[in-house]
Amino acid sequence: MPTVLLTHTPDMLANYYGDRALAALRGLCNVRLNDTGKVLDAAALAKLAQGCEIIVSDRQTAGPAEFFAQAPASLAAFLRVAVDIRNIDVAAASKIGVLVTHATPGFIPSVAEQTIGFMVDLGRHVSRYTAEYRAGHDPEPVMGRQLAGATLGILGYGAIGQYLARLGVAFGMKVMVSDPFKTVSEPGVAQASFEDVVAASDFLVCLVIANEETENLMNAAAFARMKKSAFFINMSRGNLVDEKALEDALDRKLIAGAAMDVGRAPDQKPSLFLAKRPDVIATPHTAGLTPDAAEHQAFDTVNQVKDILAGRMPPGAANAGAAYRLSIFSK
Repeated sequence: MPTVLLTHTPDMLANYYGDRALAALRGLCNVRLNDTGKVLDAAALAKLAQGCEIIVSDRQTAGPAEFFAQAPASLAAFLRVAVDIRNIDVAAASKIGVLVTHATPGFIPSVAEQTIGFMVDLGRHVSRYTAEYRAGHDPEPVMGRQLAGATLGILGYGAIGQYLARLGVAFGMKVMVSDPFKTVSEPGVAQASFEDVVAASDFLVCLVIANEETENLMNAAAFARMKKSAFFINMSRGNLVDEKALEDALDRKLIAGAAMDVGRAPDQKPSLFLAKRPDVIATPHTAGLTPDAAEHQAFDTVNQVKDILAGRMPPGAANAGAAYRLSIFSK
């Protein structure tokens, strides 16, 4: 029976894979767990994967060229329990015939719901009041902002952006979207340029895909274009934000505040120098951490393993044409 290495540490296993998915995976193959308690580096990953045909990796376990250079000859597939595979060297995997796959975004409702929560928190000063009460102070009430009638600007109209736009419409918000690769036809949603969406928004939500072209999309010029009463929310990746420019915008009160579930810290968490600010709300990359969202992606990899073992190319393949080692499952 083939062997799968599941790279998750015990804590990750509980949060990001779950008992049902693990049981389903064990029903298909032998499962080797990472019981080191540590995220595996290239050398440790290669050592632990000896004799394994498939790796199912957590998002922190990278697949660099260094790993594929010493990967075991038995390895045929490297599956990621996440959408983001930027820390997997797909070219290096392809060079030795190893398939790389990603999961689908099962966290769409979860991330969109937390975004709504961030907007309510920012607009009504919930976290600030709570912090003052917990410190034993009687906070001074200040005017809040309701969602109904406010302008929600969405940068990036992918699956989460579309779901969030519908929620915004349901709350009575004016919804504007910027995405040069999409044509927006949803009722109640207006499409506009990046500059116009940034300038018009009361709540500006960044959901753009992170790549070389979108690095530091939100820079000093973008923050200067925002309303001084507006709030910035990043739910995509830290790479999209010039964090020093955001810090400066907050220091100079060019914007009213910010919220973020992501940043440039390890595991794509918010950077501490921003997260600790009283005008920032931050969560440690957990917007998608719900049982439904985690199990969705875990079962994506279970189904990918099932397809691979049956000699079928699984959905989510990043390099199907180069994955010649899969031939071992066709014999």
